[in-house]
Amino acid sequence: MPGPRDDLTRLRTALTAFFALDGFVFAGWVVRIPAIKDQTGASTGALGMALLGVSAGAVITMTLTGRLCRRYGSHPVTVACAVLLCLSIALPPLTHSALALGTVLLVFGSAYGGINVAFNSAAVDLVSVLRRPIMPSFHAAFSLGGMAGAGLGGLVAGSLSPTRHLLGLTVIGLLVTLVAGRALLRCEPAVPPGQTPRQDDGAPRRLDGRTRRLVLTFGLIALCTAYGEGAMADWGALHLEQDLDASPGLAAAGYSCFALAMTVGRLTGTTLLERLGRTPTLVAGGVLAVAGMLLGSFAPSVWAALFGFAVTGLGLANLFPVAVERAGGLGGPGGVATASTLGYGGMLLGPPAIGFMADWFSLPAALTSVAVLAGVAVLITIGTRRAAASP
Repeated sequence: MPGPRDDLTRLRTALTAFFALDGFVFAGWVVRIPAIKDQTGASTGALGMALLGVSAGAVITMTLTGRLCRRYGSHPVTVACAVLLCLSIALPPLTHSALALGTVLLVFGSAYGGINVAFNSAAVDLVSVLRRPIMPSFHAAFSLGGMAGAGLGGLVAGSLSPTRHLLGLTVIGLLVTLVAGRALLRCEPAVPPGQTPRQDDGAPRRLDGRTRRLVLTFGLIALCTAYGEGAMADWGALHLEQDLDASPGLAAAGYSCFALAMTVGRLTGTTLLERLGRTPTLVAGGVLAVAGMLLGSFAPSVWAALFGFAVTGLGLANLFPVAVERAGGLGGPGGVATASTLGYGGMLLGPPAIGFMADWFSLPAALTSVAVLAGVAVLITIGTRRAAASP
């Protein structure tokens, strides 16, 4: 085992804290989207365009972060992006137009994209060193943070303005970054067997054609499934409030149910992967997500929709972490960057796409696209199971 066990435990704990922080901050933003929509006076389509700022910032940054991780290390990049993420979350409530909102979301998206590539790269290396499929546990921390952030948002939605709420998240986030960042920077990076520490020249690892195709395949699976997570984050509360007449607090509980179910699924993900293997776990999860999202979209009552959201979260739980872990195992930080760019691109491009479809059809009809893409992920997994099973 390269490195003392205590060092690896501290590294795992610090990374888990950053995953949880990321989910907490992101969920705190998404549950206030209905209020900020009203504040800016944006239509559904204009809100979709503003949300595109998050997508653009994240995707652009993700394409660069893999190189930054190779040059400077994933740990410093994680801490730097966390600081920017916590500062930028306070900006959306200060805007009063869709254009201004889209501009500040570009900054927020850049920080969000960067931190996700950085800490996923560090986590993939740790998974390789420990030789256990623990990647779902890190993403469980993200989901747990999301559940806490959404739950807090639901509690304060009626008493705190978005400005005070999100400024409070900035303060909390910076305190967590101070503590977890010091611990992370003191930890030596996990170096998988047979590899050398980061390359100072930042040159990407050369991959053969088969490996590149597999990395892209895992990236497509991540895209199809992360699309659903982004849709639930940005449009789930609005669907409950607008289409099913839920109160703001109960509408915010929609994402909490989704995040709680996803957390449970990811906490059991390591056990499922060790007992069933990757392909059965991914296929079963995708099928469950299809059924859950169809129920959540067309349920006649709030409680039935909440149950559908929970089933969707349980189904999607392990698809994304497995896809990113396999891409990173094959391609290093560059593989993580590719899969994350596609995956988080799906998460962040999905909400504006749903906004446009909601304008053309209806929000419930637009949300069925989540079920469609989950089904596509199942088909890709089955079609590539033999190649993906190879080391």
